Amino acid sequence: MKIALPSRNNNIDDHFGHCEYFTVFTVDTKTKKIVSSETVPSPVGCGCKSNIATTLADIGVKVMLAGNMGEGAVRVLNNAEIEVLRGCSGDIKTVALKRIEGSLVDSGDSCHEHECHNE
Repeated sequence: MKIALPSRNNNIDDHFGHCEYFTVFTVDTKTKKIVSSETVPSPVGCGCKSNIATTLADIGVKVMLAGNMGEGAVRVLNNAEIEVLRGCSGDIKTVALKRIEGSLVDSGDSCHEHECHNE
């Protein structure tokens, strides 16, 4: 399984659409350990209008762990069959390990700065 996190300086970037890069962890679901990581460049512009959902889905990402994200971005990621959990913060590896352990849930927090993207 692959988990993506919008990142800046190895921490969750609070703004999905303008993160520095995405960190993608590959997880062995049997051992529940991170076996590798890679970075994916963030596209220029708004995350929900970019090709990032397709790019991440094409490399096998199934989960996005994010801080704050508008409903448009959630919808685009869900349409690419990527589950979204919002309300995450802190060190990316620590957050990913919490998801692997099953201790994270979606906060439901949306970024209202980009409400127009929900049209």
